[in-house]
Amino acid sequence: MKREILISSGPRESRVAILEDGRLAELMVDRPDRRRIVGDIYLGRVEAVLPGIQAAFVDIGLEKSAFLHASDLLEPDEDEDPSEPDDADEVPDQAEASAAQAAESLGNRKAKGNGEPRQREVSGRKALPDIGEILKKGQTLPVQVTKEPISTKGCRVTAQISLPGRFLVYMPYASRVGVSRKIDSREQRARLREMVTRLLPEDAGGMIVRTVAEGVTEDHFKREVDSLLAQWRRVKKKQFYVRRAPALLQREASLTRGLIRDVFSDKVDALWVDSKDLHREVAQYLEQVDPELLSRVQEYDDPIPLFDKFEVEAEIKKLFKPRVDLPSGGSLVIQPTEALVSIDVNTGRYTGKKDPEKTILKTNLDAAREIARQLRLRDLGGIIVCDFIDMESRGNRDRVLQELRTHLGRDRARTKALAVSDLGLVEMTRQRVRSSLWASMTMECPQCHGSGRVFTPEVVVRRIERSIKRCALERRERVVCVRTHPDVVLYLREEEPKLIGGLVKAAGIDVEIRDDPTINPDEFRLMSRPGGRDVTELYAVA
Repeated sequence: MKREILISSGPRESRVAILEDGRLAELMVDRPDRRRIVGDIYLGRVEAVLPGIQAAFVDIGLEKSAFLHASDLLEPDEDEDPSEPDDADEVPDQAEASAAQAAESLGNRKAKGNGEPRQREVSGRKALPDIGEILKKGQTLPVQVTKEPISTKGCRVTAQISLPGRFLVYMPYASRVGVSRKIDSREQRARLREMVTRLLPEDAGGMIVRTVAEGVTEDHFKREVDSLLAQWRRVKKKQFYVRRAPALLQREASLTRGLIRDVFSDKVDALWVDSKDLHREVAQYLEQVDPELLSRVQEYDDPIPLFDKFEVEAEIKKLFKPRVDLPSGGSLVIQPTEALVSIDVNTGRYTGKKDPEKTILKTNLDAAREIARQLRLRDLGGIIVCDFIDMESRGNRDRVLQELRTHLGRDRARTKALAVSDLGLVEMTRQRVRSSLWASMTMECPQCHGSGRVFTPEVVVRRIERSIKRCALERRERVVCVRTHPDVVLYLREEEPKLIGGLVKAAGIDVEIRDDPTINPDEFRLMSRPGGRDVTELYAVA
């Protein structure tokens, strides 16, 4: 597969596009007013401790307090923590560590009795410490953002801080060296673990060897270990000198620098940059960490915009439409809601030739591939329900599920897809660390208020009719002017031309109708005459 990365940088916006075989696979947008905070390290102050839900709220200086769960006091486990680094498939195991060790690493007081806080057993998971005995209101501790604020929720943080490098991820509060399971060779894994363990000072914490580190020499590891340890010393030094919490201790790398560090490898054929300054910065960074990749970095200086040259802009326009066409003629309809994302699969104009099951299977296979792509493109996360077309054959259902899982495997975010149900539904989850593109780049419609629908002119006319009758009963107004959208006025003139005359005769008040393009299509205003006083709230009814 051919992979390319495009970086278009400007003073007010930076955009990154990842192409796979010439098609847009991922899009990331970074703006100064919406700075990404995942990975930032803060000195936070505990605002509240809630033992009932094993969580605490920590003030880190943002609009809303951050959420800290008890599981984030101990080192993350691959099966339970969504904030795990992308390729950290094997993490240092600290499941056996006592809660007292976690409390000590946070600088907290030990509980009474035997000096160790009580632990609560969670079915299928390691024991969690009693958060009420570890954290107290007003206490300060360093935390790292793992999930940005989404909708009405504040961000999520962890006390198990990690510092990512090019080849290693340093975890100061861990105790072992882990190796990514994406490195298949046991001999290679053992060699990497032994090499990094030898370089890491005693009691300095733990490391994760990243997938890109396969084949890296000991000198490269030595430089990065020293760099990460020095970085952590700077964080601790700043924490020591900070007088009041909350305070920012370290900011995560920018979008482009983080992308070069985490994604750009020998599996990427080319990286295009349309900014001279950014090209120089990328080259300087790669000279230090991976000089062999310098030949793949290209400065783009064509007068045609970079994204236009690679036909990316046209793809971006489609990202905000609910309907996605499939190669077979079918389509997807993607609808994000508050609770989950629903994806419906339709056959459309594709009807096949003879066998209906083959027709449905082909559409579902196309849909499985496109669903995996759209989830990455739109950065949709949380609970996702895919309504595939019903298939009678269990083998075909399994084939569609396998196709979906195969293409989800390309996703840097962690995903989990359950078996196809008897109704043809696939329930799945996708790691979510920030708002989707749809949520971050669009806003609620001021006319429909997010529903996507407005009342028809006929419904608006009925509301006007009821409001005028109510106004007549009050006997406070003698002349009322109704201001409404031109479409409603047109409907009155063409469909119900006698309505207003009948109301005037029955109600005993004069009624004027005026069109007003500034009013929303399903709204109206009742204005008292003379004087022009707005009396809508007095008489308007549903």
